[in-house]
Amino acid sequence: MFLGYFGWTSTAPGILGEILTAPLNVNAMTWRTCPAATELETVVVDWLRQWVGLSDEFDGVVYDTASVGIMHALAVAREEAAPATRKLGLTDRNLPRLRIYTSDQAHSSAEKAAIALGVGEENVIRIPSDDQFRMDVNSLSQSIGADRRNGLQPMAVIATVGTTSTASVDPVRDIGNLCRQAKIWLHIDAAYGGGFAMVPEYEWIRKGWELADSIVINPHKTVFVPLDFSVLYVRDLERLRRVFSLVPEYLRGDTVDAEKNYMDYGIQLGRRFRALKAWVIWRSLGRSGVVARLREQIRLANLLADWIKKDDRFELSAQPSMGVVCFRFTGAAAPSPRPGTAARGRAGSIDRIDEINSGIVEQINASGSAYLTQTKLRGRTVMRIGLGNVLTTEQHLRKGWEIIQETADAL
Repeated sequence: MFLGYFGWTSTAPGILGEILTAPLNVNAMTWRTCPAATELETVVVDWLRQWVGLSDEFDGVVYDTASVGIMHALAVAREEAAPATRKLGLTDRNLPRLRIYTSDQAHSSAEKAAIALGVGEENVIRIPSDDQFRMDVNSLSQSIGADRRNGLQPMAVIATVGTTSTASVDPVRDIGNLCRQAKIWLHIDAAYGGGFAMVPEYEWIRKGWELADSIVINPHKTVFVPLDFSVLYVRDLERLRRVFSLVPEYLRGDTVDAEKNYMDYGIQLGRRFRALKAWVIWRSLGRSGVVARLREQIRLANLLADWIKKDDRFELSAQPSMGVVCFRFTGAAAPSPRPGTAARGRAGSIDRIDEINSGIVEQINASGSAYLTQTKLRGRTVMRIGLGNVLTTEQHLRKGWEIIQETADAL
C-alpha cells in the first residue's frame, strides 16, 4: 500500500546481496584493495548500458544517488566550459558567469550541484514546459541566445527522462541537436525513466541519447536494486577521471595504472561494494524478469487511470507515464458565488478544491492504511501515485483507490 514517490522496494535477491556485502566490508576504492569489487562494478555497469541501448562510447561509475551523479557530470561540464577550473578555481579569472538550463519540472539536484560547484543557484535557468510538462525547446534556444548576447557562458543543459512529478519525458533529440550546434554539454537525468528504456514498448524514450555527454540512471528506482545505487554514464569516461584523479602519496602503492581505480572517478575515496547486490539481483531476475515487472507497473498505472476517468468527481492532471499517475478531485467543493463576486468565488472554489486534494493525501497518510504523495502542477494541488513496489498488486491498488474515494466523500 506504499504508493508514494517511485515505490522502490527490496526483493529477496536484494536482501541476500546486502547480507553478503555487509560482512565482507571491502573498500572498492582501487582495484588492488578489492579486485572483485572493481571487476564486478565494471560488469554490472556494462550490463545496464547494453540493456538500455547505450553505445560502447559510454562507460559508467556507481554512486549513491543521482544528485551526486549530476554534480560529477556538471563538474566535467564546468571544466570544459572554463578550462583549468580544477587547478585555479573560478575566482579572479575574469570568467563570464556560467549558466545551466533545465525544465521547470526538473529535479532540484541541478540547483544543489550549482551551489556545490560554485556556479551559483541563480545561474540555474528554469525553462518553461509545454502542455505535456516537457521542456519547451524554443524557450531553451531563446534563453541560451539571450544569455550569450549578455556576455554569459552557457555551460550545460539537463534534459529529464521521467520528471519527479509526472514522469514526463523531455524532447531529448531536439534538445541534443541544439546542444551540439551550440557546443553545450548535454546531461540526461534518466534517474527514474532510464530503466524503462529496456522495455521494448518504451524504446522511444532512448531517442537522442546518442547526443548526450552524460546520463544518470538509478537502478534503485526502476531496476529493483535496493537503495542506494545510481550509475553515471559519461561519453569517454576519461573526461571524468581527468577532473577527479588525485592520488595521495599514502595510496600510491595501492594503485595499479593498468587497472581501473574507481576512486579516480569522483570525490569519494572509500566506496562500498554496491555492485554485488546488483549482480545478485540481475542474475536472479534476468533482463526478462526486470522487463516483466516494469510492464506490470505500466499496466497498473493505466488501470488506475481508467478508474479515475470513470469517476466524474476526479480528473487526470497529466497523461500517465510509466508508473506515475497524477490526478485531482474536482467535485463541488464550495457554494455558488453571490452575484457580483464571480471572480472571487471561482478563486475561492479552486482554493477549496486544492485544500481537499491536500487533505485527502494527509488524512490517508495519517491513517496508516496507505501512503501517497501530492504535488503542484500549473499551480494546482494534485494527488500523485507512484507504482513500483513489487509487493503492490492490483488488489492493493483497487483498495487504495477505494480509500481515496471514501476519504474524498468524507471531506
